[in-house]
Amino acid sequence: MPVFQFDPPERFVAGTVGQPGERAFFLQATGGGRVTSVALEKQQVAALAERVEELLNEVRERFGALPDEEAELEPDEDPLELPIEQDFQVGTMALAWDQDTGRVIIEAQELSEESAEEDAEESVFAEEGPQLRDVLRVHLTPAAARAFAKRAMRVVAAGRPTCPLCGQALDPSGHVCPRQNGHKRLVL
Repeated sequence: MPVFQFDPPERFVAGTVGQPGERAFFLQATGGGRVTSVALEKQQVAALAERVEELLNEVRERFGALPDEEAELEPDEDPLELPIEQDFQVGTMALAWDQDTGRVIIEAQELSEESAEEDAEESVFAEEGPQLRDVLRVHLTPAAARAFAKRAMRVVAAGRPTCPLCGQALDPSGHVCPRQNGHKRLVL
């Protein structure tokens, strides 16, 4: 199975297609005339963004200033490259810091039919990748990784507004709020 490697990508972003409540989430890497788009869940995007920030903060605490920490990248507000052709659905993700290159490595592996126990035994970041699954692997500078995380959190937050009482997502037609004893609360 192929390893879609971008070291470094020209662009690496999280984005969506569709209306809030019905959005499909993607990671998209571009470089060298190639575009790789992988589908994943909203929670995976949020978790990846949070872990990237945590990793960068941990690396700074352990090793001092990051190589390009002062670099301010322009926020990438552009939509995903079209047409979006999904290469695979993400199952397992891994994150690492390469001290030699000063880069963050993000790896997204294809969702497999195997059990979670078998997935945990596979070696991530192997040069040839997992034998039975596709892999997207990107190498990012610290500034690019932070920019990715910021955009990813904005993408996640751009969904439906939440109910101020129960915290559940509001549909355009309202929702049945458990804090209102099941009465439908309309959105104005």
